[in-house]
Amino acid sequence: MNGLLLQAAIAVAAVSLAWRATVVPASLLLSPRRRRPADTITPRSGISCAANTSTRLPAPTQPVGLPRHRAIMALDIESSTTRSNPLKADLRIKLYELFEAALRSAGINSHHRDQLIDRGDGLLMLIHPVDDVPKTLPLNRVIPALSQLLTDYNASLPVVRHPQRQLRLRAVLHAGEVHYDANGCFGEALDIAFRLLDASQVKQALQMTSAPLILVISDDIFKAVVRHGYDGIDPQAFDPFDGIQIAGHRYRGWVHVPEQPPHRHVFEIAEYRQPA
Repeated sequence: MNGLLLQAAIAVAAVSLAWRATVVPASLLLSPRRRRPADTITPRSGISCAANTSTRLPAPTQPVGLPRHRAIMALDIESSTTRSNPLKADLRIKLYELFEAALRSAGINSHHRDQLIDRGDGLLMLIHPVDDVPKTLPLNRVIPALSQLLTDYNASLPVVRHPQRQLRLRAVLHAGEVHYDANGCFGEALDIAFRLLDASQVKQALQMTSAPLILVISDDIFKAVVRHGYDGIDPQAFDPFDGIQIAGHRYRGWVHVPEQPPHRHVFEIAEYRQPA
């Protein structure tokens, strides 16, 4: 009997020591670790978007709250509110699939950008300022490839199901300073991009064309990139409009309907389903 009591006492002591080893000190509970801005990106819609941990950048040396320059590209599905929820789900999947394909065909991979931020009926991409991804790439590579992919997808739909399953997009390209905090990203540059994307002139321009994609760019992008006519970019193909007003300031926009070169080669979408 004494032997059994001794064994039980030893077992209890071992469990107690193991439990103490796993207890988190109270000081840590009272002082949670401050997350870096890149750890979590949460759009205003409240949908949390964790950053890609496999390509996480080193901890920033500047204080939290200072801006970081980003090329800003956002997409929005036309007439999303007229579709049923199951159909919206299908279109969202196709949106991400085609956009990832267009990005990778242009050589823009996950380490060049933040993780895509979901916006319900669209998405937001923030590209890091690196030499591998000049601002010409979204204009002369991503947009033409995405337009061709959309055309091919819409053409593949059965005629009877075509109207509701057709995928047409508005896209915006801007660049500027973006702030990050524990709740996501924000800043005037994002405000300008989203207001241009939602401008009535841009929506009307998409309604008036049979093309599956229309692009609006900011005046900054036009002056810095488009007007110089870099390879594959025709300044004459961009039409100005009065733009939008934010905090008393007027911001001009430029609308572009991408042309689709005949026999343009776009890689098979299946290749882009693999992680970057």
